Amino acid sequence: MFWNGMGSRITNRSLLSATARRCRFANTNGLHFSTCSDFAAPKVEDVEYADSNTSGESYGSIPYYLRKSIRVTADGKGVLNNSTFNKGEAFTLGERDRFHIRGLLPPRKLTMKEQVQRIEVQLSKEKTMIRKNRYMRDLLDNNETLFHRVLVDNIKELAPVIYTPTVGEACIEFGEAFRRPRGMYFNFHDQGDMAAMMYNWDSKDVQVIVVTDGSRILGLGDLGANGMGIPIGKLALYTSVGGVAPHRVLPIMFDAGTDNERLLNDPFYLGLKHRRLQGDCYYRMMDEFVQAVFNRYPKVLLQFEDFSSDKAMDILNRYRHKYCVFNDDIQGTGAVAVAGILGALRVQQKPPEDLKNQRYLIAGAGSAGIGVAKALVDTMVLEGMSREDAYNKFWICDINGVLRSSNELNEAQKPFGKSDETAGLSPLECARMVKPTVLLGLSACRGAFSEDLIREISKYCERPVIYPLSNPISVAECTNKEAIQWSEGRAIFASGSPFQPIEYNGKTYVPSQCNNMYIFPGLGFGAAVSQSKIVSDKMIHAASIAVAEMVTEEESQNGMVFPELNRIREVSQHVALKVALCSVKEGYARNETLKSISDEEEFKGYLLSKTYDPVYVPLVRKEFRHV
Repeated sequence: MFWNGMGSRITNRSLLSATARRCRFANTNGLHFSTCSDFAAPKVEDVEYADSNTSGESYGSIPYYLRKSIRVTADGKGVLNNSTFNKGEAFTLGERDRFHIRGLLPPRKLTMKEQVQRIEVQLSKEKTMIRKNRYMRDLLDNNETLFHRVLVDNIKELAPVIYTPTVGEACIEFGEAFRRPRGMYFNFHDQGDMAAMMYNWDSKDVQVIVVTDGSRILGLGDLGANGMGIPIGKLALYTSVGGVAPHRVLPIMFDAGTDNERLLNDPFYLGLKHRRLQGDCYYRMMDEFVQAVFNRYPKVLLQFEDFSSDKAMDILNRYRHKYCVFNDDIQGTGAVAVAGILGALRVQQKPPEDLKNQRYLIAGAGSAGIGVAKALVDTMVLEGMSREDAYNKFWICDINGVLRSSNELNEAQKPFGKSDETAGLSPLECARMVKPTVLLGLSACRGAFSEDLIREISKYCERPVIYPLSNPISVAECTNKEAIQWSEGRAIFASGSPFQPIEYNGKTYVPSQCNNMYIFPGLGFGAAVSQSKIVSDKMIHAASIAVAEMVTEEESQNGMVFPELNRIREVSQHVALKVALCSVKEGYARNETLKSISDEEEFKGYLLSKTYDPVYVPLVRKEFRHV
């Protein structure tokens, strides 16, 4: 007889040898839990008394009444108003009695599946993306478990609603539409108190924090405190895609002011109404904040998000060798671009090593553009190319043309500056001279990939790689339709925001989405569960390779360079596995249990046991004892 760690007893001895080692880690994951179902979940007939599920629950491999209960101190309306514990109409009759909510809900009990179906119907009636976003935000504030269940089951349809491109519009209206606080806010007036403030967040085990200062929200610029919508949206994906439990994530707004005149004059703006801090004042405040975070949560992953280009790289370099920090705009964008190039090579039936033989023209010399170039350079170096030769494969353009070697370039840009005849050339002029095979857009400039440019690259490339990666769609360098038409159907296309399939010459072209959400949820989960000291370059490279490995042969033959979005949770699990393995191999992991595992299947089983699965669990009252 063997207990799988979830309260379920496996009586079929034939399962024991195959599952015992892999299932030894299947335990609770805070408020919710899941088993390592791919390896060890017992069949229904192998679990005693599993033939009657009193809740009618249809999610999860373990019957509802066998799941480990959660003790809750709230009572009555306190439970219904707590989004962490609220189940709405799914409360059982026993729970309605225990928490004194009998009569406070309609009498009919619904299963989670029925609740999901009802929400899907309601979402289908909302005619615009922003209205769908508002509906989902209301659901998150009412019932977190159901929110994440709906998102997991409908990730392909709802990722653009929760994340890019709709999250940009949600940020614009953030102050005006504000309903309920979520996360934490730190500002200039909190200096000296930040370490103490961190304890105002009552969760003792936060694994992932996403912080922004709102200075460069997508391609929309300075949105100040309204940028809080970005950490909230990112962390929704960390939970639904990456598997980090919702009570283990924390969105933070680092409010250093705003230079946006519209916001400074907006009566509904909720951030501090003063100009942005600069220089030493800014970095002193940032130093105190980062120290406060890691004093409270020493093993947390801190992700920097949407910081302006003049600060993003400096902030990353300031902390990356001391703490477990990650900048998604620089490192995440770079990692997903590498995965996308590897996918394009596969479509062309070329080996991965051919990445170093491509020529790259990049529109956009900010932190994202330089981050992508650096990630590609690092990959080439790993393939045996010298770093100097790798730099020579890139032509990066800003508003003045190809970067010219000068003291005006920042430290990250300098290796890419040109002193030859290409310096200062426009993208089209550069294309005519150097004949790039890959166009990467990170400029947030609509039309940067002109018809002339795409037709020029298509003259000498049988399958030109064209990736307009800027978000949202309104600032993408070109559209799917433009790339396909101007290349006469030969472009390999992927974009940062989703585009619809198009018909051209009787053929349907389905675009891939080269979006960071293929990287950051799995990378963050792998780093957090392994309790990595830092996020190393090799861990990021491992994430790129992991994404590329998940593209199926059928997807590649159809011209896709990324896996189907409806498989992204599976992709993230693979990314987390490779990142955690890399952390252990490099000696950065602090999770002693994980470090002791030598078998990769057992390693994967451990990670799956820590993966959040949005299902309801029984609730019982936690009684207070009065002394």
